Amino acid sequence: MTTIYLIRHAEAEGNLYRIAQGHLNGTITDRGYLQIEALQKRFADIHIDAVYSSDLRRACITARAIYKPKGLPLHRTPDFREVNMGVWEGRTWQELRMDDEEQLYYFNRDLSRWKVEGCETCQQVLDRYIPALRRVAAENEGKTVAILSHGAAMRMVLGTLEGIPMEELGRTPHGDNTSVSLLEVENGEIRVVYRDDNSHLTKAGLSTFARQSWWKDKYMKEEGEYYRPMNDEYRAELAALGVTVPDEGLCYAIRFGFETIGLYQLLPEKDPRCGWIGWYWLAPAWRGKHLGIPPMGQAVVYYRRRNVEYLRLACNDEASRGFFMKFGFTPAEGDILEKYIGYGDDTE
Repeated sequence: MTTIYLIRHAEAEGNLYRIAQGHLNGTITDRGYLQIEALQKRFADIHIDAVYSSDLRRACITARAIYKPKGLPLHRTPDFREVNMGVWEGRTWQELRMDDEEQLYYFNRDLSRWKVEGCETCQQVLDRYIPALRRVAAENEGKTVAILSHGAAMRMVLGTLEGIPMEELGRTPHGDNTSVSLLEVENGEIRVVYRDDNSHLTKAGLSTFARQSWWKDKYMKEEGEYYRPMNDEYRAELAALGVTVPDEGLCYAIRFGFETIGLYQLLPEKDPRCGWIGWYWLAPAWRGKHLGIPPMGQAVVYYRRRNVEYLRLACNDEASRGFFMKFGFTPAEGDILEKYIGYGDDTE
């Protein structure tokens, strides 16, 4: 018999910024690295013979919690990747709710009917993933293995292994970041011993789910902000809030429902390695609701696609500096704050 610990990756940018990640190759957040430390402590006294991982960055980084302390190599394979979400990738969950609510419902509640342009179907995920589990088990007969993978794919696989038909997988739970499931494999038969255990996070106050509520909703609807290129209507709404929208660079309105509640500005690129944020503003009435975090994801995605390694902004307000530093910015020079968004060697 082979024992397999199936583990979801730590909190990644898409989880924080509420973006559909799929194969989008983002990296781990500051809280995610703390989750990795908690995961490492959980497995400190558990014997592991081999470690496998999806080849996506967020899973490989999380795998460090196990393979590095135990002096093992990491076996990377695309078979354990997240589901490819096609044209959904890189878009916010709120935008998908607004633009494609029927398919979003199917993704959350009836995977047998989920189909968007360029995506993998649930069946295609199962067809690559479950044979890979059996292959790893056969290669490690009588041993204990850890596999690092992804939330949506794991939900499909675990539910299927529990005997739940595809059209009912939507009633199965979601696994928190770094949640652990245990499988036993004998003669090709896979049994789920337990799934989605995040006790190492709750003890440390590091659960991603504890800070979010979408997974509690029956239809898992995302109620959040969305972004639109600035126009005269949005300028007028912001003017009523006392804000004169700048003309330089790219300006986007931050919208919630039918209201414009803020804006962010991406300045022209002067240094190919550095992207500048100008305005990053949320109306006072909307602060303290975690709505100031996701717009940063828009800036990160925009500049990273242009191979920019650093984000910079000027900020001399102490409260605002504290906000930005909480999400990875550090002092550079004068009032300038800087955030590294490159990849470096973070999978090594």
